[in-house]
Amino acid sequence: MARPQNTQPTDGELEILKVLWGAGPCELGRICGELRRERPVATTTVATMLGVMLGKKLVKRARGPRGYLWSARSGREATTRGLVERLIERAFDGSAQLLVAQLVESRKLSDSDRRQVLALLERGAARASDESRRAGRPGPND
Repeated sequence: MARPQNTQPTDGELEILKVLWGAGPCELGRICGELRRERPVATTTVATMLGVMLGKKLVKRARGPRGYLWSARSGREATTRGLVERLIERAFDGSAQLLVAQLVESRKLSDSDRRQVLALLERGAARASDESRRAGRPGPND
């Protein structure tokens, strides 16, 4: 039985998406130029990758004045959310808590990062409590 196609971007595809998110719709030459700021890439390689990404519905293309204009189908937030969800499922058995524990224990979080995460958690708890009250259910802090 054939394996279903992975719709998540590879590392190389993610590089291209980052260019498209930053620059907006652009032609192959501009994409290559942006990628070459980091490392040498062949135009044919980038064109092939864009074709694969089109099949995976990661990008779309429209006729431009001198060729195709390529753009990302979804935004950075939606794409990274999908990547993180897949990471949590595959590496941490669906536990976001294990992911956070890994970040804390590996000392990947600076003091500033920890403060920001705590603030996000507090806002999330407050939002969950507000939503529960509006629905007539006791909130997590009630």
